[in-house]
Amino acid sequence: MSLPPRPQLSIIHNRYFDYDEYTRILHDLVARHPHLARIQSLGKSHQGRDIWQLTLTDFSTGPDQEKPAYYIDAQIHAEEHATSSTALYAVNYLLERFNHDPEVTRLMQRMAFYVLPRINPDGAEICLKTPHRWCGNGRYSLGQDEVTRGLHQWDVDGDGHIVFMRVRDPHGEWKVSQKDPRILVQRLPHEVGGEYYRLYPEGLIPDYDGVEPDIEPPRDGNLNRQFPANWSPHEYGAGDYPGSEPEARAVIEFILKHKNICGMNSFHTHGGVILRPSAVKYDHQMSARDITLFKDLGAVGTEITGYPVISIFEDFTPDKTKARHGSLTDWAYEQMGIPIFGTELWDIEREAGLEKTHWYGIRPRTEDEQIKILEWVTRNVGEWAFLDWKKFDHPQLGEVEIGGMLEVWTFRNPPGHLLEEMCYRNVLFCLAHAASSPFLEISEASATPLAEGVYRVRAVVRNTGYLPTNLTDVAIAEGFAKTVQVELSGGTVHGPATYDLGHLAGRNERKSTWSPWGNQWNRTARPVEWTVSAAAGSTVEVVARSEKGGTVRRQIKLP
Repeated sequence: MSLPPRPQLSIIHNRYFDYDEYTRILHDLVARHPHLARIQSLGKSHQGRDIWQLTLTDFSTGPDQEKPAYYIDAQIHAEEHATSSTALYAVNYLLERFNHDPEVTRLMQRMAFYVLPRINPDGAEICLKTPHRWCGNGRYSLGQDEVTRGLHQWDVDGDGHIVFMRVRDPHGEWKVSQKDPRILVQRLPHEVGGEYYRLYPEGLIPDYDGVEPDIEPPRDGNLNRQFPANWSPHEYGAGDYPGSEPEARAVIEFILKHKNICGMNSFHTHGGVILRPSAVKYDHQMSARDITLFKDLGAVGTEITGYPVISIFEDFTPDKTKARHGSLTDWAYEQMGIPIFGTELWDIEREAGLEKTHWYGIRPRTEDEQIKILEWVTRNVGEWAFLDWKKFDHPQLGEVEIGGMLEVWTFRNPPGHLLEEMCYRNVLFCLAHAASSPFLEISEASATPLAEGVYRVRAVVRNTGYLPTNLTDVAIAEGFAKTVQVELSGGTVHGPATYDLGHLAGRNERKSTWSPWGNQWNRTARPVEWTVSAAAGSTVEVVARSEKGGTVRRQIKLP
């Protein structure tokens, strides 16, 4: 898709910021746009850093909680630095394009944006400033405390990086490539008689039994397994209970307090795909209408970003017996009915010209694929991003060779010169998703005299948005969707002052002409009438409220 030229913003998004710099940038943006932005700390991380949250809206058009809201979060995983950059770009873009870009201006006037640019500040800081490439949320001290036994990742040779160790072993799975000695290729199933290697993460093995090191996932693992839906204590990184870690708890509490959220995107790396629910179900087990909704909204994302939209369970889960439990995506959709996507930013395979055959990045790559990636990394990241293999006398394994790709700065995150364009496209998708929200309007309002001092007041309440005021079928099924209420105040109302209009449909269910065999249409608007006694020339007010579509008011002067 051809997009408008990327605008020049005050921040050059071509590198990654540590906690202090990022905090200073956020506060500076808010200080420069006090009528559009507010910042608060949702609490402290495990190591005492603030978990910053920004609210962006044109406050002159009303408070944020009376408007539909769109939610963006980033860097729930420590090493996913590009996600924090994308969320920061969203803040920068919305604030500085207001009054310059008509669509940004319209959305900021009618909506609120809630942005959590760095859910996991401790993990991000550890990953930016130490050799550790996966460190959870810093709950455990780096090193052996992260695991109970076996290999714990460590900068064994003290060069400032944690990469890989290859160990000669006649029973090993790997061999050195004949085309490029820097890379290893898989030994063929029937192959014998060569020189082979075992390949391990760089680390120490205090309890090594002299045969083979055990490797277990670190306990300090995955905040995105901390959410209430489908939570399981057996998931890697699930914690003691949902929200047991302060960072996840801060997210849960914020979302629960902001019922006006009607769209979400959680940024991750990597893979270059837009993930949609469910993480635990096949599509046929879900609402067909909700699946269609996700595919239609996701198609807009594909057009803008180039990323395909796929099911987390069907397409992104290699082993269907090991579904992902306790994710934010499933909690937001399955228990609250919010349309949410999880975007996996950045895809080095496409950049290197590889044919995409697997959506999930953990897979063996052929010799030629590895060479293409290494050549691309050398040209675009630099020779420093691959450490040539060097011999080292390991305290447990003896002679090993340490080297390999710095995956955090190649596979997980793009080089700085490619960062801003990626941020721009993904933020535009968020704005398009936000613009599909339900929007409540009072499209007609009038008063007709019936007798002296008695009037019939009539109003038409309409949803002008793409999504219905209930958002999804799941929201109704779970009892989370609140109906539209309309109230008349002023004068003496004869009969009920408040009416329940039920849910108002959006444009999304009218994708084709009406057919008795197709999806049956629901109403997008409803009229309401009151009889009221009041003095001529006085004013009454109609107020319509939708948790997802906003609160709107209309004053009527009685003739």
